Amino acid sequence: MPTFSFARTAPLPLDETWRRLTDWPRHADAVPLTRIRVLTPAPTREGTRFVARSGFGPLAVDDVMEVTVWRPPAAGEGGLCRLEKRGRVVLGWAEIEVGPGPGGRTRVEWREELRVRYLPRAFDGILGAASRRMFGRAANRLLRGA
Repeated sequence: MPTFSFARTAPLPLDETWRRLTDWPRHADAVPLTRIRVLTPAPTREGTRFVARSGFGPLAVDDVMEVTVWRPPAAGEGGLCRLEKRGRVVLGWAEIEVGPGPGGRTRVEWREELRVRYLPRAFDGILGAASRRMFGRAANRLLRGA
């Protein structure tokens, strides 16, 4: 099961960085060929569930996620969100952590463990590298507000 991580420093306040990274429907704008459907009423909290459907036609895969840790930043302290992947095909977890960075910026750490059922372990390296690149680019787009 590949595990990958990356870090970013955003020229944004903690609260705005958190808002941009945890606005689940906006992830569809940042991840190619992906649609997001939130299954529970707003606001996001522990127990919030959503589905990221990636691909097209019969090649689409659902990534069903549930928020299991929801600690937004408060009083200048960082925040942490943990998602458990609960789908039939995509399994694992993801964590998005924000904290104070240098010069009033915000430090972002993204950690993820990803497993695709039925995909042989021989593909773990390729899956991990491709995922780190794709999610890194998505985080950049979300942080830019684009």
